[in-house]
Amino acid sequence: MPDPISAQSLRISRLLPKREILDKEADSNVLAEADLVRKSVEACDSSLEAPCIAFVSKMFAVPTKMLPQRGPQGEILNNSTEEGGTSESDECFLAFARIFSGVLRSRQRVFVLSALYDPLRGESMQKHVQEAELQSLYLMMGQGLKPVICARAGNIVAIRGLGQHILKSATLSSTRNCWPFSSMAFQVAPTLRVAIEPSDPADMGALMKGLRLLNRADPFVEVTVSSRGEHVLAAAGEVHLERCIKDLKERFAKVSLEVSPPLVSYRETIEGDLSNTLEDLKLFSSGSDHVEKVTSNGRCTIRVKVMKLPPTLTKVLDESADLLSDIIGGKLGQSAKSLEMHTSSLSENDSLIEVLRKRIVDALESEFLCGNENDKDQAEKCKGKWLELLGRIWALGPRQVGPNILFTPEYKMENDDGTILIHGSPYVSLRLGLADNSSASDIAVITSSELTQPLYGEAESLESSLMSGFQLATAAGPLCDEPMWGLAFLVEAYISPSTVQVGDSEPNQLSEQYGLFTGQIMTAVKEACRGAVLQRKPRLVEAMYFCELNTPTEYLGPMYAVLARRRARVLKEEMQEGSPLFTVHAYVPVSESFGFADELRRWTSGASSALLVLSHWEALPEDPFFVPKTEEEIEEFGDGSSVLPNTARKLINAVRRRKGLPVEEKVVQHATKQRTLARKV
Repeated sequence: MPDPISAQSLRISRLLPKREILDKEADSNVLAEADLVRKSVEACDSSLEAPCIAFVSKMFAVPTKMLPQRGPQGEILNNSTEEGGTSESDECFLAFARIFSGVLRSRQRVFVLSALYDPLRGESMQKHVQEAELQSLYLMMGQGLKPVICARAGNIVAIRGLGQHILKSATLSSTRNCWPFSSMAFQVAPTLRVAIEPSDPADMGALMKGLRLLNRADPFVEVTVSSRGEHVLAAAGEVHLERCIKDLKERFAKVSLEVSPPLVSYRETIEGDLSNTLEDLKLFSSGSDHVEKVTSNGRCTIRVKVMKLPPTLTKVLDESADLLSDIIGGKLGQSAKSLEMHTSSLSENDSLIEVLRKRIVDALESEFLCGNENDKDQAEKCKGKWLELLGRIWALGPRQVGPNILFTPEYKMENDDGTILIHGSPYVSLRLGLADNSSASDIAVITSSELTQPLYGEAESLESSLMSGFQLATAAGPLCDEPMWGLAFLVEAYISPSTVQVGDSEPNQLSEQYGLFTGQIMTAVKEACRGAVLQRKPRLVEAMYFCELNTPTEYLGPMYAVLARRRARVLKEEMQEGSPLFTVHAYVPVSESFGFADELRRWTSGASSALLVLSHWEALPEDPFFVPKTEEEIEEFGDGSSVLPNTARKLINAVRRRKGLPVEEKVVQHATKQRTLARKV
């Protein structure tokens, strides 16, 4: 390991990246002091004159009785109370910090900067900066804490007194004019989720307090509340989860808990074949093969068509969710005025937009051109069709940055029957640079000329309702209310003129008997999207781990038996040179990974080891609604009444039971001998 001075000169670009100052009116004194801070951190300056900079990477809990009772000069310390909220429990929260510049002292006042702090914006950043006093400094010597008066740059210390100012991590600075350190990047994400509740409902308050303390004490744990009101605890693995549950029971909540089986996330998609991409695109663009729904008042007809996105494009959209959120701005249904405001900041994100646009184009090229050497003409046509479609992206979903796309319909004037089409605008395509501004401006000019008619104005106001219905549909699919994955939707909503006149009070009352028109459109779009997915052979998508196993030769058989029981797919096996170990690579479904390491050790007498890393999402090829129809299928599986549920159906039923949704199951009752009682006259 390099010494602190050498290490910080190498890591400065990651810790404090140089920021391009676009504001020409920025305060030169602030910039000069921020530059001095950066140079001090880079040089690991430990002099008294250097600005004091430290980074808190986590908060950890220590029992109050474990704190030193005497200070560095022998004085008796008062550890009974702390400003960090230890009145809630017997735990004291200390900050785990590394000093990067200057000298940190006990009783020193510092500024606590959050990751969003910007020193150039002054008063508008008050909520992202706090001033705090450091109560005590400790050197961590094994399990003990040694109080010290001060510590210089390069040391790692525990700080008391920041419990109420820091939740997970923050930057400590002796000056306001300092950029915050970059947020910590974890190599893995908390994927193991369980729902917890107290055994006694009266202990819910203690559980809530314990979850707050655990969330502060563990930098990697995530505590959320699901849409069903469950308290969900996310951990990195089984050992991490066991430790969190033990801490909740014994230290933080001190109540008995009920822990659910692991909650596994799935996705829903449709069956798709890349060999029929051109035919699917033609059907998608034509008016056939759609699902139609009508609102309750009969004024709006919804037609929805769905198609599967190329897998590489789906992967790019999923991996670029954070980047899309920054570029799009999170809210897609914005007015023209807000769009003009965003165009001013578009120049700052030009590089990000160009990077993402290149990723999308490269994904299409790798999907169609690399795999079709024999038929390049058809591959070029498919790529051209998709690039044309990508210029009509209205919205992404779910949560407006997901791997599903809503395309705008082709613009149409008023139909012969007098209905008007809600056409939308390619907002996302414009933000990503995939659409031409001239075409969008042409549509805007036509729309503005039509808005003089009341029906066109009503259609314009209902665009947000249509998008909301799309977001609801992609957030909860038809199989088991899991998010959809890699689907393209084309929604055509036709509005007919209302028969209600403005001066008629009685017809106006009748028009409201079905609820608000906007809500009717949201419901109709949601049901139409779900119905379109059911019509196109839906499939379940599950998360997959990449598993690397090291096993001696004599235990290869038991290891393969364990993999077979877990539905694993072996990729390759090779023998390590100079050792008797075999290295095996395989994909293991996340739903089958719980208890995998324990079972592997038990069957191989502890000789095998496994490493699991979250890899990708993969669709199950099995049809959850499979019913044998042909003679060969009936001969192999029997008639429909005797076919057992396949793996996809079992997983769907398990999720539906957990969410309280209805499950279609065949109840088999064992017949018993009928007893008849003689009737005495």
